[in-house]
Amino acid sequence: MRGWAWYNDAVTATTLFQRTSGPPGAPVLLLGGSLGSNLDMWRPQLPALADLRVVRFDHRGHGASPAPPGPYRLDDLGRDVLALLDRLGIAKASYCGLSLGGMVGMWLAANAPDRIERLVLICTAAHLPPADGWAARAEQVRSAGMGSIADAVLGRWFTPRFRAALPAKVAPYRAMIAACPAEGYAGCCEAIGGMDLRDDLPRITAPTLVIAGADDPATPPEHGERIHAGIAGSRLVVLPGAAHLANVEQAVVIGQLIKDHVSG
Repeated sequence: MRGWAWYNDAVTATTLFQRTSGPPGAPVLLLGGSLGSNLDMWRPQLPALADLRVVRFDHRGHGASPAPPGPYRLDDLGRDVLALLDRLGIAKASYCGLSLGGMVGMWLAANAPDRIERLVLICTAAHLPPADGWAARAEQVRSAGMGSIADAVLGRWFTPRFRAALPAKVAPYRAMIAACPAEGYAGCCEAIGGMDLRDDLPRITAPTLVIAGADDPATPPEHGERIHAGIAGSRLVVLPGAAHLANVEQAVVIGQLIKDHVSG
C-alpha cells in the first residue's frame, strides 16, 4: 500500500474522527461532509449503502475531530483523509463528498489517484471566489461565534419549502451548525477561499458522478457543469427540489445514485 508520507509536510495531518459501518470485506466508501456539518449528515444515506463498508468522517475542526488553529489549506484536509486511510489499512476506496467534502474529493482524486476508486461529487465547486468573502465569514465566527451565521447557513442548506414543511427534520441541522467549533469552521473557510482546483480537474481519472441541486444557492448547478466539463467521462445529474444539503432533501434518490455509481 502506498502511504501518504510522500507529501513533504504530511506531519501536519490531523487524526480524524470516523465511524465505520457495513460488512467487513465489502467495497469501501468514504463520506466527506459539508462545511459546518459533522458525520451525522450522512445518516439519510446509510440504509441505501448498507452493503458497502462505509467510513464517515469529520473534517479537521468539525464534529469530534481536533480543531488545530487555522488557517487551513485544502491540501491539509486532503492529507488528513490520506492519513485516515492509512490508519484504517485501506489501500484504495471510493469517495463521496458534498460541498467541502467534494472539494477534498477532487484534491484526492487529482493528487493521490491510486487511492481513489470511484468519485461522487455533490453540490460542490472547483473554485468559489471571492476569497475576501470567505475571510470575512471566518472573522465573523471567530469574533461572534457560530450562532451568528447559523440561520444564514440553514437558508442555503435547505429550500424554503423544505424548511417550512419539515421543521423537526431541519432543527438538528441548525444545532449541527451551531455546535461546529468556530476555529475549525473559520480555518476551513480560509481553505475554500484559497482553493482553485480548476487546473486539477483534467488529471482526475476515477469514474466520476457529479450531482448538483437545482435550487442550491451556495454552489449553483453551473459549478457542477464546470466540474463535469473538466473531468473526462464524468456524468452530471441536476436534482430538482434540492438546495445545498441535497442528500437530506433528496435522500432516497441520492442514496441510490451513490450506490449505483460506487457499484460500477
